[in-house]
Amino acid sequence: MRVILADDAVLVREGIGRLLAEHGFDLVDQVGDAATLLVAVEQSRPDVVIVDVRMPPTYTTEGLRAALDIRRRHPEAGVLVLSQHIESRYAVDLLRRGRGVGYLLKERVADVSEFVDAVRRVGSGGTAIDPEVVTRLLGRRRARDPFGSLSDREREVLAAMAEGRSNSAIAARLHLNAKTVESHVRSVFTKLDLLPEPDDHRRVMAVLAHLQQGGALEPKKPT
Repeated sequence: MRVILADDAVLVREGIGRLLAEHGFDLVDQVGDAATLLVAVEQSRPDVVIVDVRMPPTYTTEGLRAALDIRRRHPEAGVLVLSQHIESRYAVDLLRRGRGVGYLLKERVADVSEFVDAVRRVGSGGTAIDPEVVTRLLGRRRARDPFGSLSDREREVLAAMAEGRSNSAIAARLHLNAKTVESHVRSVFTKLDLLPEPDDHRRVMAVLAHLQQGGALEPKKPT
């Protein structure tokens, strides 16, 4: 799997690059700013791009805006944001782009195997979203908050779904049986007025895509 890594911190970049190489990834380029990243993607057409949010020159949201640009220009490339920061507005814009996206917080990546799995999942068209990112997005309040009726356990299930986990993987993660997870999933979509679909990713993306909209959620039509 071909990877481009973008981070302005040289030691971080080198460390992640070495880790990826050790696990069989083809690291085709490492860059330190968003402009160079966009050129590298055009030239190399990677399977997945790993990018930090804040890079030169202003160290605000250059990386995340570059990630959005990459998704528009090269929807076949997976984009994994790996950062210390959650930029809610741009995060929602990125996550609503569909499959092959991820958003992980650096300080919460404590397991190498899980990180490597996340990179592979995003590069293969799946998702890898940190539960803390989902919690922050779900915590954004509106005049009428459709998430207010979710129980704590239902929020945990929804967060696990956003990570791209199947029902069986959610059961293992939360130490629940499969039928209990299925019940929670049905309850989540009932409370949010969303029709369940076979594809967990698309269901969660539908929820995240509506977080920045006012008013009630409309039922999502099955595809």
